[in-house]
Amino acid sequence: MRFLITLAFIISSLWLQAQEPFIDLTTPQAAAKTFLTNLEGEDPNDSLAALPFDPQKRTFQTARRSAIKLKRVLDGRGIILYLDEIPKSANYLDSASNKNKYILLEEHPKIFLLKAENGKWYFSDSSIDTIDELYDETFRFGTGQLLNLLPRLGTRKTFGLYTYQYITIFLLALISALVYKVFSFFTERIFSRIVKKFGYEGEASEKYLWQIARPTSVFIIVLLLLLFTPALQLPVTYSKYVNLILRVMLPLFGTVIMYRMVSIASVFLMRMAQRTESTLDDQLVPLLRKTLKTFVIIIGTLLILDNLDVPILPLLTGLSIGGLAFALAAQDTIKNFFGSVMIFIDKPFQVGDWITANDVDGTVEEVGFRSSRIRTFRNSVIYVPNSKLADNTIDNHGLRKYRRFYTQISITYDTPPEMIEVFVEGLRQIVEDHPHTWKENYHVYFNEMASSSLNIMFYVFFNVPTWGEELQARHEILMSIMRLGREIGVHFAFPTQTLHIENLPGQPSLSPSFLSGQEAEMKLQTFFKKG
Repeated sequence: MRFLITLAFIISSLWLQAQEPFIDLTTPQAAAKTFLTNLEGEDPNDSLAALPFDPQKRTFQTARRSAIKLKRVLDGRGIILYLDEIPKSANYLDSASNKNKYILLEEHPKIFLLKAENGKWYFSDSSIDTIDELYDETFRFGTGQLLNLLPRLGTRKTFGLYTYQYITIFLLALISALVYKVFSFFTERIFSRIVKKFGYEGEASEKYLWQIARPTSVFIIVLLLLLFTPALQLPVTYSKYVNLILRVMLPLFGTVIMYRMVSIASVFLMRMAQRTESTLDDQLVPLLRKTLKTFVIIIGTLLILDNLDVPILPLLTGLSIGGLAFALAAQDTIKNFFGSVMIFIDKPFQVGDWITANDVDGTVEEVGFRSSRIRTFRNSVIYVPNSKLADNTIDNHGLRKYRRFYTQISITYDTPPEMIEVFVEGLRQIVEDHPHTWKENYHVYFNEMASSSLNIMFYVFFNVPTWGEELQARHEILMSIMRLGREIGVHFAFPTQTLHIENLPGQPSLSPSFLSGQEAEMKLQTFFKKG
C-alpha cells in the first residue's frame, strides 16, 4: 500500500512539473525554450511566450503578436529548433561579431537573441521586423486569416492532428482534383483549337499539348498546396517533410513542362525550316532541340538540389574546376563543337550538297555537333570531324549554277575538211536545241590534230541542279552526237596505227611523191586567193 501511495505521489509531481510554465531568460537556450514551450500543447500561453521579445521595451501586444507569428512561421515552414544545440552559457559570445549574440536560424541571420544590460536574453529589434516579413512571405494572399477561421471547424485531436486539419486536407484534395480536371479540359479543348488554326492538327495539338496539360495541372496543384499548407499548422515534423516534398515537386514538374515545350517548339521550327530553300536549318532544329533539352535538365536539377538545401555554389565551383580539366582533356571535342557552330553560321554547304574537301568527296547527309556524315559515291559513309571541315577548303559542287561538260570528239584523218565544217555546225546546233544547256557560253571547235585522230573540242555547261540530271543531260547530248555522225557519214577515231609497206616486188611503189618548190609556191598562192 505504501508503495502505491509513493508511486502516485511521484506521478502527480511529474504531472504538476510538466504543467508548470517555463520562464527563464538567463541563457540563449532558456530564452528560446521559454518562447517554444509556452506556445506548445493544447493550452498555449502566449503571454509567457512573449517575454523573450522584451515587452518592457516594446508594447506587450507587439511582443505577443511577434511570438505567435514566429511560432506559426516555424510550424508552417517545418523549421525545427533543436534546443540542445543552443548555447547554455549566459555569457555566450558570437565569434563573428564578438558580441553576446546568438543567431537562432542560420537561414535567417537577422533573427537573433541579444543579451541585455539586465543579463537577460531577448530577441533583437531586427528580429521583430524580419519576423513580420517572414510571416507575410509564408502566408501570402491572405492565407494567414485562415489561422483564425480553421480552428473553429473542430479542435479535437485524433492521431496527432486536429479535426479542422483533417477537414482542410480533404478540401485541398478536392480542390486539387477539380483544378486538374478543369485545366486539363481547358488545355485540350481551347489550346488545341487555337493550334489547329495554324495548321498543326493531329501533331502538336493532340500529341504534345496533352502531354503538357497533365504536368501543368500538377504544377498548379503544387503551387496551391505550397500556398495553403502553412495555414494547416501541421506538427513541425510533418510540415518539414510535406514542405520538402512540395518544394522538390515544383521544379520537377516545371522541368517536365519546359522539356515538353521544347518538343512543341521544335515541331513549329521544323515546319518553318521545311518552308525554306536551305536544308541546313533542317539539321539545325534537331541540334537546337537536343541542346535546349539538355539545358532544361541541368537547370531543373540545380533547382531541385537548391530546394533540397544542397549548397549549389560549392557544387558549381567544383564543376567549374572539373570542367576546366575536362576541357583540357577534350580539346578536340570542343574544337569540333565550335567547328559545327561555324558551319551553321557560314553555311558553306547544306544537306544534300555534293562537296569535295581534300580526300573527302560525297554528298552531305547530316551535320552534327561533333561530325558530319557524308555519303560517298561508293555508297559508303564517312564521318568527318567538323573542325577539319571548318579548316579545310571546301569545293561545293551543289552550289554550282551551271555544270561543266568537256570532252574531245575524235574523228578519222580521212574526213574531208568540208565534212568537218558540217559536223561542227551540227554539234553547235545540238547544243542550241538541248533544253538544259547554257546558250550564252559554249565552245565547239576543231582544235587539235592528234597522232591518230582529228579532235573537236566540245565545251558546254548544263543548267541542272543535281548530279543525276547532269548525267541525264550528258547522255542525251552524246546520243545526239552519235546519231549526227552516223547521219552525215563521219567516222569516229580511236587510237590506231597504220603500217605502209612502200616497196614490194612486182608492185608499184607506195612512196609519196612531192611537187617541186615552184609548183608548190603556185599552189599556195592559188589557195589563199580562193580563201
